[in-house]
Amino acid sequence: MSTAAETDLSEVEREGLELIRTTGGIHQSDFWKELDVDSRKGSRILDKLEEMELVERAETVYEGHNTYYVTPILDPRDLDFSLLMAGDLLSPFVGDEEIDPQSDAFSQWVMTLAYEEY
Repeated sequence: MSTAAETDLSEVEREGLELIRTTGGIHQSDFWKELDVDSRKGSRILDKLEEMELVERAETVYEGHNTYYVTPILDPRDLDFSLLMAGDLLSPFVGDEEIDPQSDAFSQWVMTLAYEEY
């Protein structure tokens, strides 16, 4: 999903954001290599994306070096919860700490899922 703020991004910044979104996350050093930019330009791109709250960075060690792992910040409206649904029934495991696969609620959910037509 594209936000109004994303229209202010340069072409390479949009490419970088798309790379992060499609990979689900990438190490900063790999980000630079994939975009074919130097580390300085790569850092500036990530600074802007982070400032716009489109990505977040977490410190990590990768191939023996301190770096960052960059992940997209997802808009909850973009999440797909369909895999948790069977008809109009939500998986009985959502929110439960103890899972009982022998429960009636789970059996009903699985049966509903089995009879759905895709």
